[in-house]
Amino acid sequence: MNWNQNRSVKLSQGCLIAFAALLTAADIGGYWLTQWALSIARTLRGPWDGALLMATLYACSALAWVLLFALWRLLWNMQKGVVFDARNVRYLRMTSWCCFGACLVCFASSLYWPPIMLVAIAAGFVGLIVRIVKNVFEQAITMKDELDFTV
Repeated sequence: MNWNQNRSVKLSQGCLIAFAALLTAADIGGYWLTQWALSIARTLRGPWDGALLMATLYACSALAWVLLFALWRLLWNMQKGVVFDARNVRYLRMTSWCCFGACLVCFASSLYWPPIMLVAIAAGFVGLIVRIVKNVFEQAITMKDELDFTV
C-alpha cells in the first residue's frame, strides 16, 4: 500500500468522523455517563455532584464540536492544496482556544472532582502545542507573502 498525503488526510478525516460519532453518543447518553461516573467515583457523593459533572460534560462537548469543525475545515483546505492560508491559522487558533476552554472547564470542575485535573492539564498542554503550530503557520505565511512579492 502506497501511503501518501491524500491518504493521510483521508485517515484524519475518518478519525474526525469517528470522534464525532463518539461525541454524539456521549451527548445522547450524558445522563447515563454521569450516573456511571458517580457509581465508580468515590469522591463524588454530594447532592449537586451529578449536575455539576453533567454540566462539565456538556460544556466540554460544546467546545469539542467547535474543535471538530475547525479541524474538519483545516483538513478540507489541506485536501484542496490550501496550506499556508490565513483561514488555516484561524482554524488552528480556534482549536487552541477550544483546548484552553476545556482546560478551564476541567480545572474549575476539579474543585468538586480532583481527578479531572489530569484532563485539564492534558487539554492545556495540547492547546499549547496547537498554539505553537499556529504561530509557525503564521510566520510561514508571512515569509511566503514576502517571497511572493520578491519574485
